[in-house]
Amino acid sequence: MISIPNGPADDAGGQPAALVDVVLPCLNERSALPKVLEALPTGYRAIVVDNGSTDGSGALAASLGAAVVDEPRRGFGAAAHAGLLAATAEFVAFCDCDGSLDPAQLAPMLDLVRAGRADLVLGARRPSRGAWPIHARLANMALSRRLRRLTGIPVTDLGPLRLARRSALLGLDLKDRRSGYPLEMFLKAHSDGWRVAEIPVDYAPRLGKSKVTGTLRGTVTALKDMATQLAAASLQTPGTKSGRQVDKPPADTQGATP
Repeated sequence: MISIPNGPADDAGGQPAALVDVVLPCLNERSALPKVLEALPTGYRAIVVDNGSTDGSGALAASLGAAVVDEPRRGFGAAAHAGLLAATAEFVAFCDCDGSLDPAQLAPMLDLVRAGRADLVLGARRPSRGAWPIHARLANMALSRRLRRLTGIPVTDLGPLRLARRSALLGLDLKDRRSGYPLEMFLKAHSDGWRVAEIPVDYAPRLGKSKVTGTLRGTVTALKDMATQLAAASLQTPGTKSGRQVDKPPADTQGATP
């Protein structure tokens, strides 16, 4: 089921079309939803993808004015891709729905893409105390190091806050429907010659319990999904289908994970 209020304006007038659709995969995030939705900048529309919540998250999101998409197939990739397919704005962003990230920090990401300085912008997390479990942080550091060797892109964090053009994202033909979805996006963007940039973003303790990095089992499952993507990428020769070389992030926007 898809409920999309405030879409593109019709001939009779109405709400203006959103400049950015923000996809928010959601599984029992009722406590964080008001904070996340309130933080969206003007012109950014929330697409909350309810991935089987049992706490009324979907109904609450709808009551707060968000577009709501029901995706019964469990998995981060399933929810994220359902949101991408439902999006209509020129630009699409992805953000966790747990209150750990500030959607307002998507604005400088949008500036980079609109100015033609990047095709995909990632948020490198700057964690506050208690925001990032040590096992997840170490796993992210190891993954980033491997991605730098594999792609030559000076990435420090495969962060969940990211932004790109909708048409370009659809063109990647993403297939993963679990935890490998963000990595598949990054690897296919590199293969297609996208310019990938990274900027620092604040990372606060989430509201509620994490389904992935908050548990050792969830982290291991995510690593297995990502290993599948890395194995597939390692078998391919890095290329530039679009004919463009991958640029380093602009010097004034590079972030580092503390």
